[in-house]
Amino acid sequence: MNSADFWKNTEEAKKVSAEHGSLSHKVKTFEDLEDEAEALYDFEKEAVMLADESLNEEIEKKIVELQARIGKLEFFLLFSGKYDKGNAIISIHAGAGGTEAQDWAGMLLRMILRFCENKEFKTKILDEHKGSEAGYKSVTLSVEGSYAYGYLKSESGVHRLVRISPFDAEKMRHTSFAMVEVLPEIPETEEVEIDPKDLRIDTFLSGGHGGQSVQTTYSAVRIVHIPTNTTVTCQNERSQLKNKETAMKVLRAKLFKKYEEERKKEVEDIRGERVSAEWGRQIRSYVLHPYKMVKDHRTDYETQDTDAVLDGDLDKFIEEYLKSLKK
Repeated sequence: MNSADFWKNTEEAKKVSAEHGSLSHKVKTFEDLEDEAEALYDFEKEAVMLADESLNEEIEKKIVELQARIGKLEFFLLFSGKYDKGNAIISIHAGAGGTEAQDWAGMLLRMILRFCENKEFKTKILDEHKGSEAGYKSVTLSVEGSYAYGYLKSESGVHRLVRISPFDAEKMRHTSFAMVEVLPEIPETEEVEIDPKDLRIDTFLSGGHGGQSVQTTYSAVRIVHIPTNTTVTCQNERSQLKNKETAMKVLRAKLFKKYEEERKKEVEDIRGERVSAEWGRQIRSYVLHPYKMVKDHRTDYETQDTDAVLDGDLDKFIEEYLKSLKK
């Protein structure tokens, strides 16, 4: 970072600076804990020398506080995946069921955005197709922040909602599904090679946000990877170039996931195993009627505080999921 040409490549410099900031914060955290532990040890020795039992309660309180902080740090040991510390790309797709499912997709988007806000992650809507009455048919967003993918990969899969429908005049109970796809942002230099000859790139008028000129210029970009028929779109930037760069990031992540799944399938075919498809196999159920409960079917962790979960309180679900990966 002290080199004279450090800022010549602005994008790379920002990444290095962010990594430096993250590592510096970790080092300071451990140094502060070490200082506090040493101070507590000295305080305890002084209390023993003074034979002052009235200080025991204060010492025990400090020990509990220190153990709680260390426990939070131990949580980060669960992030062991190659891309866990990096950014994430999330897509939410409404299942069958029209307005009801589209509203559920919108609720999931809000839940994830609130979680990201609490973690101080930076989010940006890349592409969206809103429902005719409420919610979204599909929406894609990027999440930037330390361990964004490590946290959010637990949300990948089918989410099931049971509630009294606000769109049903007869107030009947409805079950809705939505698919959440969480992908790591793959660096250009790693894993996925994309031949420009395999791409078809289309531009069209944007229908998203971005200023008064966004709907009058062909700034939106659609990229089709012909060999795999994988399609991505990005339309929420004003610049066609930025939309193309973002779409390529999403495409790289989707192809990475596709190739990983193909490799796993080859191994499963050799072993003679079969795994059911993700769609239709819910990872979590949110029941709002006739009782309140959110249950993760992978870990069996559940809570009755549905309002907190839908407001972004996902930490315990994430922790239990990451622990299950270590078993």
